[in-house]
Amino acid sequence: MTPIPRRPSVIAARTAVLFAALAVAALSHAASDAAFQSAFDHFAKASAGQTDEVEPATTAFEALAKAEPGNAVLLAYAGAGTAMKSTTTIIPMRKLAFAEDGLAMIDKALAMLTPASDAPLQRGTPATLEVKYVAANTFLAVPGFMNRGARGARLLNEVVTSPLLAQAPVGFAGGVLMRAAALAEKDKRTDDTRRFWREVVERKAPQAEAAQAKLRELAP
Repeated sequence: MTPIPRRPSVIAARTAVLFAALAVAALSHAASDAAFQSAFDHFAKASAGQTDEVEPATTAFEALAKAEPGNAVLLAYAGAGTAMKSTTTIIPMRKLAFAEDGLAMIDKALAMLTPASDAPLQRGTPATLEVKYVAANTFLAVPGFMNRGARGARLLNEVVTSPLLAQAPVGFAGGVLMRAAALAEKDKRTDDTRRFWREVVERKAPQAEAAQAKLRELAP
């Protein structure tokens, strides 16, 4: 008997159900807000230069990533923390080992991204954006001989120009734009620098006051 072809509407409906299931599956792999925020608080302090916070941040994110191995965001932060551990030792081989191990973890997190990763995962932020942003920051921070700077700049640009940024929490978007402004300022791209700071102000991000101060400094 010749099989009866399925109607397009049936196929479309089943496809929609499949994508919805994928999105739910992605969200089910999110760490609790409290656990993530606790780890992130340590990470933010470590990123600001408090070396005594590097180990707690890394340990916390490694534990979360181990509990949720399918969560690319947690793995990216664990990798970034591991790379930061290179700042906590004076032994050259250990510095290099921490950096290489961290970068390998971040590379794995980037490889885990799929179209389903565009959905919000941690704190309402699209996983694609957060993983790329963490990767960009780390790649831009490691020594030049590791040849990650150019890729870091590309990833940061992908986050800045992504339509998903409009869906992200304003604090995350503000942080992204401030980082992009800092890179533009370093590269002496004055027009881009102003544009990013102005966008922070226009979005009324938590970083708006800092952006306004930067704009005043840059004024002729």
